[in-house]
Amino acid sequence: MKTIVWTKYGSPDLLQLKEVEKPVPKDNEVLIKIHAASVNPLDWHRMRASPFLVRLGEGFFKPKDTKLGADVAGIVEAVGSSVTQFRPGDAVFGEIGAGSFAEYAAAREDRLALKPANISFEEAAASPVVGFTALQGMRDTGHIQSGQKVLVNGAAGGVGTFAVQLAKSYGTEVTGVCSTRNLDMVRSIGADHVIDYTREDFTRNGQRYDLIYDAIGNRSVFAYRRALKPGGKCVIAGFTTMPRLFEHMILGSLITKIGSKQVGMMGVANPNQPDLLIIKELLESGKVKSVIDRCYPLSETPEAIRYLEKGHARGKVIITVGQ
Repeated sequence: MKTIVWTKYGSPDLLQLKEVEKPVPKDNEVLIKIHAASVNPLDWHRMRASPFLVRLGEGFFKPKDTKLGADVAGIVEAVGSSVTQFRPGDAVFGEIGAGSFAEYAAAREDRLALKPANISFEEAAASPVVGFTALQGMRDTGHIQSGQKVLVNGAAGGVGTFAVQLAKSYGTEVTGVCSTRNLDMVRSIGADHVIDYTREDFTRNGQRYDLIYDAIGNRSVFAYRRALKPGGKCVIAGFTTMPRLFEHMILGSLITKIGSKQVGMMGVANPNQPDLLIIKELLESGKVKSVIDRCYPLSETPEAIRYLEKGHARGKVIITVGQ
């Protein structure tokens, strides 16, 4: 089979498409013939070892795991001896950790769910990582409630487009922050209000929110506090620079202890089957629709990563495989 591999930290130029043996599923795994995968910031952070702290988990001098790609959608081709939830021929999707930029992948059955029949493989592959990030950040850290005023910063990106629709599904009034070219798209996925960040600073326009979900992490802790109502919460799910990251982690924790407003980073998203089933239901019901910017064939994975790195993708960037 063909797969994308990398052997040392660096640019997408170091990615190679190689022929390797088809994986054999373990007892608790299924073998997936992959139809689609999606690119996430995690992929290029791992590939470039940026920030440098990535090396602590991935390997200090060279990567421990040479596979990329977490999101996957495809057809089950074989199952391990202890697998009970799936059988050959099932269409599945999920987050497998690494290895979806390939023609086949072996994945634990508890990292997968049946693909909704009413969406494409590309739409299914677009949803797991961003779905876990938005759902766990808003529900578990932000404690989102019906009737709240919610703002999503970075509303046009992969996580942001999911977060806007998820917030609407909770019955909240949603404001999306994005660039000029994405205003209509963010309205189309359910935002009640949109703010063009090139013309207006949401932290200085006098509006206050019960919950701010920031998929970018480009504002100061004090700016976030200014835009919150008393008792409001800001959940930061992304970062732009290391100094800003440390500010959010350290200063945010200290500031949160003063007064009623809370500002802080969400923890690392935890892929799990119960939440994947919630994501499946949101997709099946149409409460959330995947927003896809571009699709690239497996052979053009380096170009797909370069495009995502530029930071202008509208929704998700997809790798199509084996169709």
